[in-house]
Amino acid sequence: MHAPGVRNPSIETASKSLSPPAGARTARARNRSLALRARFVSLAIFAVFITVWHLATMGSGPVVKMDPEYAKLMGATATQGKSAMPGPLEVGAKLWEHLKNPFYDRGSNDKGLRIQLGWSIARVTIGYLLAVLAAIPTGFLIGMSPLMNKALDPFIQVLKPISPLAWMPLALYTIKDSGLSSIFVIFICSLWPMLINTAFGVAAVRKEWLNVARTLEVGTLRRAFTIILPAAAPTILTGMRISIGIAWLVIVAAEMLVGGTGIGYFVWNEWNNLSITNVITAIFVIGVVGMLLDQILSRATRFVAYPE
Repeated sequence: MHAPGVRNPSIETASKSLSPPAGARTARARNRSLALRARFVSLAIFAVFITVWHLATMGSGPVVKMDPEYAKLMGATATQGKSAMPGPLEVGAKLWEHLKNPFYDRGSNDKGLRIQLGWSIARVTIGYLLAVLAAIPTGFLIGMSPLMNKALDPFIQVLKPISPLAWMPLALYTIKDSGLSSIFVIFICSLWPMLINTAFGVAAVRKEWLNVARTLEVGTLRRAFTIILPAAAPTILTGMRISIGIAWLVIVAAEMLVGGTGIGYFVWNEWNNLSITNVITAIFVIGVVGMLLDQILSRATRFVAYPE
């Protein structure tokens, strides 16, 4: 035992080793400060946007005399001279109305927002997962085999630039089902970013690691799962992240074409009903869902960082 007041060097050394380095603490504090400032700037930009939007839609024009039936169709924007563009308060009220009753079903052309979103997310999920099953094994084959890389490259370069919606008429003609045709379009648009990123990530694995594996007589399949897949995983996840954004972008346009159900059809149907408030509400919801899908894969990317 040590006398009171006498310093114990071993205890001090242990406590210093347990405490984080000053540099790490400074970096964490700097990151927290940056995050707080970024949130403040984001809120400021949002407040400016809402203010400008509110002021821009407050203006009114002259009251126009017109046929009563047409005036009834056009509403207050024509009969009272109000702005045709709804303000943020109107959009917020409409969004709250949808959130309070998201699952209503009043017929084929009048369904709740979450029902429409559910159909769209289901189609995106099925088409996207089918693309994952096709793109990642094919990308591995292309990345590991120079022969297959050169053989398949012309087909990829020809098919990749084709707009996914250009496949819709052919899909409708052959499949004869609008829902399955939408899934096929999602599959096509999700395929190429994953395929190309997987092939690039596999081909970019360091040759030294592969040479050591060959020296140790590691089989091809085991080499693919224990060396190539972990090393290429960040690049593969990046391709998957790009693909999910494109898939969510395309499903809205596809559902506008085929109709029936889905958030894209909801936007088109509300436009036909001249409900601009519902259109803006749907645009906001589409953006939020797209952001959430991107964030899910963004967080997944952090778990596959491959330390060399």
